[in-house]
Amino acid sequence: MLTALGWGALAAASLVIGALLALARRWRDGVVGAVLAFGAGALISSVAFELAQEGLQIGSPSSVAIGLALGAITFFVADRAVENIGGRSGGGAAGLPLALGSLLDGIPEQAVLGIGLATGEGVSVALLVAIFVSNLPEGVGSAADMRAAGKSPTAVIRLWVVVAIVCALATVAGYAVADLASGNLKAGIDGFAAGALLVMLVDSMVPEAKEKAGNRAGLATVLGFAVAAALSNLT
Repeated sequence: MLTALGWGALAAASLVIGALLALARRWRDGVVGAVLAFGAGALISSVAFELAQEGLQIGSPSSVAIGLALGAITFFVADRAVENIGGRSGGGAAGLPLALGSLLDGIPEQAVLGIGLATGEGVSVALLVAIFVSNLPEGVGSAADMRAAGKSPTAVIRLWVVVAIVCALATVAGYAVADLASGNLKAGIDGFAAGALLVMLVDSMVPEAKEKAGNRAGLATVLGFAVAAALSNLT
């Protein structure tokens, strides 16, 4: 359990690091976009090689499919709610909406880390790298928006520390569920994470990377995919 908490804290720490980087200096959109695209490629690889593939190996295809649908719908509905109250694209609502967006990204990802630890598979290096890299630009962009909206640096860091703690605890929750759950339930959790991530990638992460990095976004995405895929095959 403590091991799961430690790895979860390491993965979630990138949210706080991203916020600190945003407060330390102003980053060019092209740099943020390139990092965002790299993270998107890493997450695409993780969805394919870590989540969907593992779910099909430990449970039935229908369990994975149900999880995919539930994850996609959950993220879609919640993300629309975030947008309606000025979430990702608006600096005016710089508290709960941005935290909610990060939680929707982070909780299913890190629960999968805990599941892997509980089943004796160890830490998925590919998924860990994907979470860490994809969290950085989200932390940078969101913290910069909150700062621009007038939030104090202390308030910004406090918020992202809370978000990181919740995401880290999701790793422990995944560990606990894996000890008690059937193969089909674990497959459904994998599917849920994959579905939520796919909707997030298509609706938010990839478009923002393209907008900020321009034509370099595609190359950075492929590079992120290649690095994560290579790490996945080494573990």
